[in-house]
Amino acid sequence: MSFNECRDLVEQYSEWLKQKFTITEIDGICEIITPFVDRHNDFLQIYVKKDGNKLIITDDGYTISDLKLSGFDITTEKRKRVMDSILNGFSVRLQGDEIIIEANAENFPQKKHNIIQAMLAVNDMFVMASSMVASVFKEDVEKFLRLNEIRFTPSVKFTGKSGFDQSFDFVIPASKKRPERIIKVVNRPDRQSITMLIFSWEDTKKVRPVKSTTYGILNDTEFKINPDIESALHQYGIEPVSWSKRDEYVVELAE
Repeated sequence: MSFNECRDLVEQYSEWLKQKFTITEIDGICEIITPFVDRHNDFLQIYVKKDGNKLIITDDGYTISDLKLSGFDITTEKRKRVMDSILNGFSVRLQGDEIIIEANAENFPQKKHNIIQAMLAVNDMFVMASSMVASVFKEDVEKFLRLNEIRFTPSVKFTGKSGFDQSFDFVIPASKKRPERIIKVVNRPDRQSITMLIFSWEDTKKVRPVKSTTYGILNDTEFKINPDIESALHQYGIEPVSWSKRDEYVVELAE
C-alpha cells in the first residue's frame, strides 16, 4: 500500500467522522450525537451549554450511571485509581456522576475529542466487572515491563498532525540498537478500539522520529484475537502483541 493510499484512508476516516456527528438544540443546550458507540452499541451523546465565556461539555451522567446500573462497583481502591488516571489523562473531571470538561470556542474541538475518549475509556472499565478479570490490564502490562527491566515513560501525549493530542500508554526511548518504541494497551480489541489506535498512530507518526515503531498490546485473556485485527494493524505499521505471547517480545522491547 502506497503512502498516498494510506493518506487517503485517513482523510476518508476524518471526513466520515465529520459527517456522522448529529447536532440538536434543546432549550439552549446543544446535544451532539457522536458516531462512537458504547458496549451496548448505543451512540455516545454529549451536551454543550454556555456559561458566560465558557463552554461546558458533559455526558449528563450517562457513562457512570450506566456502569452502576450494570452492577459495576466503582468504589474499590483499584478502580478509583484507574478512574482518576483516566479522568486526569484526558483533563476531564467528575461532578456527581457527570463527566465534564470546560472549553472555549478556540479549543472546543480538542476538548470534545478529550471527553469522548474519556467516555470510551471509562465505559471500557466494565470488563473489570467480570470475575475472570483479576487485575487491570494496563497495570499488568506495566508490571511486565518492570519485571523485565524495560525502560519506559508512562502516559505520554503527542500532538498529532491534526493538532489533536493523542495518548499512548508507554514510550520506550531509543537505544543504540532500537528506535523509539510507542505502546498502546488495548484492553478490548474490537473494531472500534483498533480503528482509534490506527487513527492515533497515523496522526502521530509524522511528528515522531522516522524509525519510531508502535506496538498494540492486545488483551487475549478471555477472547482470541481476530486475525483481521492483527492484519489491519500490520497494514498500518503497528505491531500487534497478544498478551499471551508477550514473552516473545522481551528482547526487542528491552534492547
